[in-house]
Amino acid sequence: MRNILGLAAAALVLSACASIRDHRGYLVDGALLESIMPGVDNRASVERMLGRPSFISHYGRQDWYYVSTNTRQSAFGAPHANEQLMVRVAFDDKGNVAAVERSGMEKVAQIDPDGSKTPTLGRERTFLEDLFGNIGQVGAGAPPGGGN
Repeated sequence: MRNILGLAAAALVLSACASIRDHRGYLVDGALLESIMPGVDNRASVERMLGRPSFISHYGRQDWYYVSTNTRQSAFGAPHANEQLMVRVAFDDKGNVAAVERSGMEKVAQIDPDGSKTPTLGRERTFLEDLFGNIGQVGAGAPPGGGN
């Protein structure tokens, strides 16, 4: 009986350390992506095949982007992207597909914050300067009589 309880406890502990896999964004259907043809398809046909895009560019031409990301997360850790597919559908001035481009993890930027402090412009102030810095400053610039 103890062996069974010990094995169950060990399985529970080990399962808590397993990584969590998650999918975010567009669910990719390779056959539908391959069926989009530049010069033949337009915005309406692309939307019928792939659905609404993940986002649309706001500057320049209005290209459509479909983003699919697979992430992994270890116990007590932050999720990290381990696989990504980004599909860019470019349209010409008439709304017809001009190009379909694919990219992957090479477009993912790894950003590592530097410590727990955000650098700012200006001079460094101490805690006491922050606490007492406005004494005598409130109303100092107003002319006598309220300014009216």
